[in-house]
Amino acid sequence: MIDIRPYHSSQADAWDKFVRDSNNGTVFHTQRFLSYHPASRFTFHHLMFYDDGHLTAVLPASVADSGTTLESPIGASYGGLVLPALKYHKNEAIVDALLDYAAKENFKKILLTPAPFIYQKRLVQDIDYALAFKGFDFDRHYISHAILHEQNENFLADFTATARRYIHQCERNPDLKVELAEENKSLEEFYPILVENKSRHGVKPTHSLEELFRLKELFPEAIKLFLVRLKDKAIGGSLMFVCNSQVSLCFYNMLYYEHEKLHPIHYVMNSVVKWSVGLGCRYVDIGVSQDASTGNAMTPAYSLIEFKEKFNAQGILRSTFRKAL
Repeated sequence: MIDIRPYHSSQADAWDKFVRDSNNGTVFHTQRFLSYHPASRFTFHHLMFYDDGHLTAVLPASVADSGTTLESPIGASYGGLVLPALKYHKNEAIVDALLDYAAKENFKKILLTPAPFIYQKRLVQDIDYALAFKGFDFDRHYISHAILHEQNENFLADFTATARRYIHQCERNPDLKVELAEENKSLEEFYPILVENKSRHGVKPTHSLEELFRLKELFPEAIKLFLVRLKDKAIGGSLMFVCNSQVSLCFYNMLYYEHEKLHPIHYVMNSVVKWSVGLGCRYVDIGVSQDASTGNAMTPAYSLIEFKEKFNAQGILRSTFRKAL
């Protein structure tokens, strides 16, 4: 019998330990990460699932749509049920318990956006099948891209000839360098690049500079900034998240477009993949590749996809499950 209990802040350590030890948990599922949001920003409704008194799943979630939707995640890239590797029937029992709980709480809809399969330690889709069997369909799909590098120190050989040529050009340029930047002043240098890049697409960064400072304070070892410098000036960079033991995520990959012909992003991608290999990860997730200007959120950004494929990146789905109650 699966018993669902609402999360209390006194359980933060137990929650985060469970996420760390799980099969599919990421930094985005932890209470430490979610705590960076101001208390008034979201109405969180996190759930803990117990099987005969033992914690067997957690769901970071919030109340949306005027109290009618239970949504996971809010304020994070990935949500969904965090689980160990379980027998199939336990997955069904967890979904049944979630549906019963949501109905009793008078929710009209459930939305779940789990991390893509590459984030799992052991590849298993039992929970996906259990959700589908119990009536969940898909609200939306996004195409994301990830580089499978595993422990291949010769990953550069898998990049296209063009990407390798640009990287070698950068390495021969004495005025260019990539640095692993640790100081807050480096984030201050990077942020205007981020703002300018986002403004080209009519949007603002997901995080304020103050929020990036806060996240870096919370996760000094899991959030790293790589800057490309032209002499002393920062002209591009990548803000990386170590999401779990399997995947590092390129959350922001930005440049000043006036320096595009110097190929700073090719240069920094070489550095972040090398760094990810050194961590023992298997993948670098380069994020979604959508063209938001078309009015259809699923429209692929073809030029961005072609750029990512230069680094041997391949498409993965970021899907949202939906169930109307």
